[in-house]
Amino acid sequence: MLEMRPDCERCGNDLPAEAPGAFICSFECTFCAPCAEEMDDQCPNCGGELMDRPVRAAKLHDKYPPSTERKFKG
Repeated sequence: MLEMRPDCERCGNDLPAEAPGAFICSFECTFCAPCAEEMDDQCPNCGGELMDRPVRAAKLHDKYPPSTERKFKG
């Protein structure tokens, strides 16, 4: 199951699990669409391809909660 990280690792923008606009690599490094575009859809951590992260329906958050651990180091 995906962690559904709550923020962009590069700029800190919020990325709710139930909303589109997040991009992830195979290690789940997570970035917003503008940052992913600026990085040419390539993860700066592993060099992998950044792909659209699927959304998680809000009704499933109780059973399968998204991560609350923020990764942005600002």
